Amino acid sequence: MIRDPTLLDWPGHPGLVGYNDLWRSHRRMLNNWLNARAATQFHESHERHTRVLLRRLLDVSQGDYSFEAVESEFFLAMASSMFRSAYGYHIQGHDDPFFKAAREAIEHLFSAHMYTNFWVNIFPALSYVPDWVPGTGWKRTAREWREQKNWTLNSTLQWTKDQITEGSAEPSILGALLDHKLTSSWTQEDKEYRLKELGMVLFSGGTDTSSNVLVKFVAAMVLNPEVQSKAQQEIDSVLGSLRLPTIADEERLPYVRNLILETLRWHPVLPTAVPHVCYEDDVYRGYDIPKGTVLIGNVWAMSRDDSIYKDSEAFNPDRFLDPNVPPLPGFGWGRRKCPGVYYGQAAVFMSITSLLATFTFSKKLDSNGREIIPTIEDGPNSMTLGLKPFEFQFKPRSDRHQQLIFELNATSG
Repeated sequence: MIRDPTLLDWPGHPGLVGYNDLWRSHRRMLNNWLNARAATQFHESHERHTRVLLRRLLDVSQGDYSFEAVESEFFLAMASSMFRSAYGYHIQGHDDPFFKAAREAIEHLFSAHMYTNFWVNIFPALSYVPDWVPGTGWKRTAREWREQKNWTLNSTLQWTKDQITEGSAEPSILGALLDHKLTSSWTQEDKEYRLKELGMVLFSGGTDTSSNVLVKFVAAMVLNPEVQSKAQQEIDSVLGSLRLPTIADEERLPYVRNLILETLRWHPVLPTAVPHVCYEDDVYRGYDIPKGTVLIGNVWAMSRDDSIYKDSEAFNPDRFLDPNVPPLPGFGWGRRKCPGVYYGQAAVFMSITSLLATFTFSKKLDSNGREIIPTIEDGPNSMTLGLKPFEFQFKPRSDRHQQLIFELNATSG
């Protein structure tokens, strides 16, 4: 579905490219900007966009809000930070054309990636079935998705190029790579092709996954108020109530760090990780694995291994006090480990710590004042595993915290 030129035709997405020169060039570019040291240049952007998120959530909390409204704000916040980092572009809100187009393109990609969503992923010969045969509407869907994808890839990079030409471009990853030694040996056509794909992998890797973590954080806090209270007590003891956390505070907030690790373990965003391919014949524990075999890492099963994570269904940040309990490899492993791990960790830490510092998430009450225990269920079949809507409520922790949000957004302009 993804690679066939008559269908979605997206063979160059870095997350799906095989181990070849194209993959290595993508990796070099990503590592150059997203390694542990380089990723610190984006901390200020994470902090700024988190302040905006808090202000928008404050507005949401004062109305008749829904699960979808909060989820959308999480996604917008993560997308805004990533779009600025990748393209130097400031998203103007939920109706921003680039934001909407990129989100739609990635949703299509993740849906097409799931083997069980389209039979052609299992039986490739189906792509040759004529369009007039009943039941081939999926081919029309693929073509529509392809056109939408092409517009998104072309228009976003073109915007950055136009800003550079006009002399008004802000610093960005793609803007720098348009004239960089890493891309100097490529033809103009090849350079633009690779940078278009790089922009989308930055968006997909840094937006859908991170916002998904925030939704699961909310679910965990609603179901485990004692954990939320303990984390807030730690934040208050370290920061007081007069400022928001920064990424520099991470080392002083060990319980919050463990809470984030537990959120990533409790409900993994990528339950089957990114597929790997065996590059040579291998034997593992008596099983023959031929060259070219697609290997899917069952991260969900790892997260439920009671020999490592005792009482694995429980949400318990204190499990990571034991140095023998490892974090779940939610960012992958080997050569395909997420190159944006440091960027993503910083964005998630900043968002979750700030949410804990300023808001309280709790169970919704029915008409008789009784708590409604939400049902947490998996969302639609996709590469990233979200949650179906569930009921909850949230509000600022106090008038002082509400005022702090107002003040910080006023000073940041």
